[in-house]
Amino acid sequence: MIRWFAPCALRTRVAAAFGLGAFVVSTTFAGSTYLLAHGYLLDQRERSVHRQAYADANFLRSRLETVGVDVPAMLTAANPSTGTLIVLRWNDRWYASSLTSRRETVPRDLRALVEAGQPATQRVRVDGVPTLVTGLPLASAGASFYEFVPLAELDDTLRTLSSVLAGGAVLATAAGAVLGLRVSRAVVQPLNSVAGATAEIAAGQLATRLPPTSDPELATIVGSFNAMVDSLQQRIERDARLAADVSHELRSPLTTLVASVDVLNRRRAELPPRSQQALDLVTLELERFRRLLDNLLELSRAEAGGPRSRFEHLPVAELLAETLRRSERPPELLSGGQGLVIRGDKFGLERVFTNMFDNADRHGGGVAAVSVVGEAARVLVLVDDEGPGVPPADRSRIFDRFATGGGARGSSPGTGLGLALVAETVSAHGGAVWCTDQPGGGARFVVSLPRVRP
Repeated sequence: MIRWFAPCALRTRVAAAFGLGAFVVSTTFAGSTYLLAHGYLLDQRERSVHRQAYADANFLRSRLETVGVDVPAMLTAANPSTGTLIVLRWNDRWYASSLTSRRETVPRDLRALVEAGQPATQRVRVDGVPTLVTGLPLASAGASFYEFVPLAELDDTLRTLSSVLAGGAVLATAAGAVLGLRVSRAVVQPLNSVAGATAEIAAGQLATRLPPTSDPELATIVGSFNAMVDSLQQRIERDARLAADVSHELRSPLTTLVASVDVLNRRRAELPPRSQQALDLVTLELERFRRLLDNLLELSRAEAGGPRSRFEHLPVAELLAETLRRSERPPELLSGGQGLVIRGDKFGLERVFTNMFDNADRHGGGVAAVSVVGEAARVLVLVDDEGPGVPPADRSRIFDRFATGGGARGSSPGTGLGLALVAETVSAHGGAVWCTDQPGGGARFVVSLPRVRP
């Protein structure tokens, strides 16, 4: 089904509704005002014309009853106002106060009524000008009287009134739309606050809450939202405490096992070959178990939302160079990043990039390059490896907990938590991480973090 109109924003719809309402009200008011004014002014004008017509007719009737009357002089003596035309039919002859008028000017229907002895009025257009014609029978003088009064002035007044009312309707519509925008801003503001708080919570700021409000309708939403966030934070903290407690409880026996294995390793040469192989396997698994506990602890801290008080401005190039140095990797791998600054927890971000480097060593044949790209609002850190790449179907899954590389990727064992910790920590910094292909072959892991202008 084709949709002809895309859905509009809420503010636009509210403003349009106010504008439409103002348009309906203003046009209704303007139309009613015009009709009332039109009827009133026309009625007043007709009354005035009728009074003048009867006065002129009485004057002419008294003159026509005089013997030897000069009709043209009599019409001139009637002194009609400017634009007014008097037409008189007397003794089957037609007379007019204007030389250009003819008897055809008198409407036929009106003339029939007057000649039948009935006064009548009719609105006509004479030479394009609206005109009111009043016809009166002068029975005692045997004449018919017609007076033409132009209504151009009244027509101009009504036209001006209609223009003023139309302009007022347009202004009222615009004012309604502006009022709608203001009202919609007040209506949408709480929604914007909820959206902003939701974005902060999604970024890991679990201490975010909506401020109290005196509006009873909004108070319910604010209370429910804050209660939901409280419950979410408590659940995350419980899960984090559980993971931390479990990890801590496992550390004591693990420390004992590691110490015992160290003692055995110091006397490894005294053991038979099969015992040496078993000792190597135990040592490898204990190291893997230790890394698993460390990553689990860090992941629980990241999910609980680490303290943002540790956030500081960090030059990206220096951070990556130090991470490469501490992980005993050549600094020549790094390119770019000079002058770019981010804000975050130095220890957490070092752990992020160390895990990414270890992941490249373990599954991708080693780190091929580390490059930094600056955008308007973001800083991108690109980590390329020398492996066969990651299948598209696995590029999202590898950031899940306990996900391990498979297929053509390396088979070196890992804890399955390294990239999950990367994703969680980067998200807590307001960033994102994803995997793609690098142009020269192999996998490319991209970390996007908000840029800070120094």
